[in-house]
This record gives sequence, structure tokens and C-alpha cells, in this order.
Amino acid sequence: MNDINKPLLIVEDDEGLQSQLRWCFDDYNVVISSDRVDAIAQLRLHTPGVVLLDLGLPPDPGGVSEGLATLKEVLSLAPETKIIVVTGDNDRANAIKAIGLGAYDFYQKPVDPDILTLIVARAYSVHELELENRRLQQSQLQTPLGGIIASSPQMLKVCRTIEKVAPTNITTLLLGASGTGKELFAQALHQLSTRSDQKIVAINCAAIPENLLESELFGYEKGAFTGATKQTQGKIEFANGGTLFLDEIGDLPMELQAKLLRFLQERVIERVGGHKEIPIDVRIICATHQDLTRRISEGRFREDLYYRISEITIPIPPLKAREGDALVLARAFLNRFNEEHGRSIRGFGKDAVLAIEAYDWPGNVREIESRIKRAIIMADGSHITLDDLELKPPEKEPLPFNLKQIREDAESKAIQRALTHTDDNVSDSAKLLGVTRPTLYTMLEKYNLKP
Repeated sequence: MNDINKPLLIVEDDEGLQSQLRWCFDDYNVVISSDRVDAIAQLRLHTPGVVLLDLGLPPDPGGVSEGLATLKEVLSLAPETKIIVVTGDNDRANAIKAIGLGAYDFYQKPVDPDILTLIVARAYSVHELELENRRLQQSQLQTPLGGIIASSPQMLKVCRTIEKVAPTNITTLLLGASGTGKELFAQALHQLSTRSDQKIVAINCAAIPENLLESELFGYEKGAFTGATKQTQGKIEFANGGTLFLDEIGDLPMELQAKLLRFLQERVIERVGGHKEIPIDVRIICATHQDLTRRISEGRFREDLYYRISEITIPIPPLKAREGDALVLARAFLNRFNEEHGRSIRGFGKDAVLAIEAYDWPGNVREIESRIKRAIIMADGSHITLDDLELKPPEKEPLPFNLKQIREDAESKAIQRALTHTDDNVSDSAKLLGVTRPTLYTMLEKYNLKP
């Protein structure tokens, strides 16, 4: 992009300085504003990548309150904009305050054209690099399955399994704790199947009272019971030709398990109060957070039904077992709720990032979604903090990013483990580690370890 096409917003109320600055940046598309209201209007109109902002603006030309207010408003509307604040001589304290509020850089008067143009050019370069990086990330961000946000090896493995299973009619059982996304995976199985043009019908077996569940599943004939004033299709019949998703099937009452088993074996149903067999063509997907093998041993779930619904079983790992997914999800929810609630939160503070990575997330994806949503609403600054997330600092030291340190930590732990296994025998420890005795002695000295 040529500089002449780059909009540069200069917010300055001194007319003499306005002319000087316009002359400094004649290679840019310079837009001049002398107060906050006009500056915001020009920001909306031109969307400049860089703003040169004098902190002393009317109606407070001798102070900085109006300039700092302009800074905050610009960043709330365009958080990616680089703001360079211009301050009076010997006014470093306010410049540092502006940096703390999110300004990119500061410059103290009097104006040196060469230095100031260099600072603006550098700011524009950073702005364009960030935009390009964001574009690349968006173009490369391909979620494994529709609606699934994940990057961990554990979840990518689940997604590949879903892709393989989806085109078949095999009955599938999704196992996972509450909040891990079982319903999203059921939707993905349906969308990737040959039945995607038909409906998917879901029923939560734990949410409907036991005395109503049978009629919900199988339907009923007119007069079958008090209040049955007309013939009514059940969920199974309604899903004919498509997919039936039985959520929380582990909570299905024993009395209904026998009737469901007959349907799975024969693919016919009888409505409550009826005697006519109705053939059904439907794909069955089941899900539960229950340990079905334990419920079988307790006599609370039929073993023959278990084998019918688990022709393919797909375990969905909890969020704490998905390497790196918590932060990926947090950033995805940040973007979503920023847009939904009209906020411009720019990201997470360093402590918040470490806490997100360290926390176990017992409520899984559902919990992280609700915490990020609350944080977006409650956050006062430009970044989400620990307090906004209502999380505590991690008790353990976070893993370092320095490869040398990681390698040294691993070597030290391996040596200690070898010494423990060999009862502090250096020769045997060296054999376990695959090194010579002199090498091991050197490493013992390096890491200050003593047998």
C-alpha cells in the first residue's frame, strides 16, 4: 500500500502545529481534528491505522483529561489502531499513563519532523503486520467440524473418528462429562451423514418425567390415557428418515429400556395404546455422562441394550485433558461475546492466560463459555483480568517457553528418577539413562545433584 493511501488522523487544536504536521506527513492521507467529537467522527469515516493525539485538547487545553478520554474512546471503537500521544516538554508522567491505557507510543514536544515521521512509519508497519497476521489466522482457522472449536491432538482424534463414522448408519454412543459438547458432535454426525437433508430429532431422557417419557418416545393413540384426545406421533416416528439423538440415555428407566431394545432390534414401534407395528428408518445416536458398565453391574442398565447402542463408542475427553484447547476456546468466546455485547476487549492479561491454562474446568466447555461471557460484561479495562474471570492464580509454576530450560528440567528429573530406581547407584543409573559414568557425573555437577 502506498503511503498516500494510508489515512493518518492528527488530533491537535493548535492551528500552527496542524500546518506543520500536515507538511511532515504529506505522503499520507492526513485528516485533521481539533477536538474529541470531530476526532471520533473522522475515526469512523476514515478508519486510520495510526492516530497522532495531542493530550491537551479543548475544553481542557491546559490539562490531559480530554486527551485521555479521546484515547479511551478511540481504542474502544478501534482497538487495533496505533495511537501515538504527543505531550508537552517534561510531561513524561502523563505519557506513561497514556501508554498504560493502551497507547502505542508517545512523543514529547517540540516536534522533530524526522523523528516523528519515523515513529509514525514504524507504528503503521506494526499495524499492517497485525492486520495481515489476523487475516492469515482467519484464513487458516478451519474448525475440525462445524461448531467444534479445538486444536488439541485429543480432540482432533475425536473429530477424525466422527468423520469416518458419520457416512454410515451404525449406532453410535458418545461418552463424556456434562459440558464436553456431546450434542455438537451428534449434530456433526448428522450433518456429515447421508441423512443431512432430513431432520435430527433430539430428546433428553433425563429431562422428561418417567410417566411421560414413553409417550414422548413412541407416541400414543387417541384414548390411550386420560387427556389423549388425538393420535400423536412420538419422537422416534417423527425422526423417520433422519437421525434420532437420545441424550443422557444412561438415565432411561429400566421399564423403557426393554421397549427401546425391541425397537433397535426390529426397527418397528407401537404407539402407546395401539397394536399396529410401524416400521421406522432412522439413524440412532446416543450420549451419556454415566458410567454404563457400572450401571450394568448395579442392575440399572440392560447389558443387551448397551451392546446395541454402542456399536461404535466415541469417548469425548474433558476440557482439562485437551492440551491448549482452553485458551483456544477462551479466545473464540471472547470474539463472539465482544460482538454480541458491543464490547472491544482486546484480549487476556498475562495472569489470566496462565490461570486459564492451569484451571481444571470441571464444568468443561459450558463453564469456560459462561465465565468468558461474564468477564466480557464486567471487565473495566481493555484486557480481561483474573478478577473478571473469578479465577485464582495458578498454584504451580507455568511451563517455560525457553527450550533450553525445558530440556534442562527434563534431564534433571530423569537423573533423579534413575537414581531413585537404582538406589543411588551411579553406574546403574548411567546405564538406565544411556550415558557413560563420566557424562553422568558431569550432569550431576551441572544440576547440583548428589546421589
